[in-house]
Amino acid sequence: MKAEWGEITAGALIPAMHGEWISGHKETVLHGLSTDSRNIAQDQLFLALKGEKYDGHDFITQAVNQGAAGVVMKKGYHPEIPTGKKPALMTVPDTLKALGDLGNWWRRQHPIPLVAITGSVGKTTTKEMTACILERSTPILKNEGNLNNLIGLPLTLLLLQETHRRALVEMGMNRPGEIARLTEIANPDIGLITNVGRAHLEGLGSVEAVARAKVELLEKISKNGRVILNGDDLLLMKMASRFKRNVITFGLGSEHPIYAKKIRSLGEKGVAFELQCFGRSREVELNVPGIQNVLNALAASAIAFCLDESLAGIAESLKRFKGIKGRFTISHLSRDITLVDDTYNANPSSLKAAMDTVRELTKEPSRVIVGLADMLELGDETVTAHLEAGHMVAELGPSCFMAMGEHARHMIEGAVNKGFPSNKAMVIHGHEEMVREIENIMRPGDIILLKGSRKMQLEKVAESLAEYQRTDNLNT
Repeated sequence: MKAEWGEITAGALIPAMHGEWISGHKETVLHGLSTDSRNIAQDQLFLALKGEKYDGHDFITQAVNQGAAGVVMKKGYHPEIPTGKKPALMTVPDTLKALGDLGNWWRRQHPIPLVAITGSVGKTTTKEMTACILERSTPILKNEGNLNNLIGLPLTLLLLQETHRRALVEMGMNRPGEIARLTEIANPDIGLITNVGRAHLEGLGSVEAVARAKVELLEKISKNGRVILNGDDLLLMKMASRFKRNVITFGLGSEHPIYAKKIRSLGEKGVAFELQCFGRSREVELNVPGIQNVLNALAASAIAFCLDESLAGIAESLKRFKGIKGRFTISHLSRDITLVDDTYNANPSSLKAAMDTVRELTKEPSRVIVGLADMLELGDETVTAHLEAGHMVAELGPSCFMAMGEHARHMIEGAVNKGFPSNKAMVIHGHEEMVREIENIMRPGDIILLKGSRKMQLEKVAESLAEYQRTDNLNT
């Protein structure tokens, strides 16, 4: 039986999940899978997961009432099934593992080239750049948003259809063993690591541990799989050298088979460079600025090259890439004020890249206003990292520095200790206050940089400033 929703039966999935049949009809045809009882569709399979706040097993009755045709639950659980309903019931020892096993089985029923991307910084942008290249020639599947973990990745794989010709998945992690498991589930033909940086230290402890966790991809990828690495990342290369794999490197140096030369900033319009790929070259213009995006483009080019995309097609597609909301997105407010929205996430490496790029964009007599929020999941390095964030601000030399969050005072302290004027630095106690302060001091020609970890929701500040622009335009 083909692994296609609308054709696959409940009974066919039991071996894939190492499950046991309880009741109902094995011939029940399933039309998809969901782990959320709130939005389950008619005749889908509901898989009950236990999370930090909720246990999906408590919502089995609701899922069945909403039309679930089957249920996967932990062994020993006895749900209350509504009268008149006869869903296919299956049990497994561990529902999270069962989801991963099912995702892996489904992926193997669709033997198309699959690319897995991980790294501390740039993996989402690299994925989207790669998708921009591959989509021009063939239907692809990619994971959306942050569906890159032990739940999101298998749910993405379970969307594979016969029409897809390639798959592109991002893999995230915050503790040892996750990349290994995600690699087992995805069974990639090509694996890429963008870099190793100071991210997710809370669950890993050190940058070296982050590197060891990232190279789990090399440990678990098939012997015939191709590996693409940032050759300029010396720690990554050192950790990867323990594994005998078919490795291709990219970077800014000519020692790599894929590298960039003649890099030149186009200001807000982006960056241009000459793409060198195994002895052939092509001029590339990106609509997104920053050296970090040159590296992302090199990574995407390496993947595309391994999938036999032409160099001309790669260059043409990269020029069409418009960036991702919240990842150094540039917009213009009224009175020639530039807003740089880099609020999607933050760690020390991505913060440095943002500061460097803002420095490139700043021209006299432009002023810079910096608004930062906490960087999370840094463990024992939290205080040090926020002090260093302040150091970066001092080096940038903005006209005003605002910091929000539990570690705002550490960021301010770091900036002042490096010579930043204390009367230009302030601790902010909420999104609305930051918006008010920025609106009070901004003037024509200013550049505003906003950056913080996802949970800090600094995009609310960006959205309010954009609303201010609309209101201001109406009043002028």
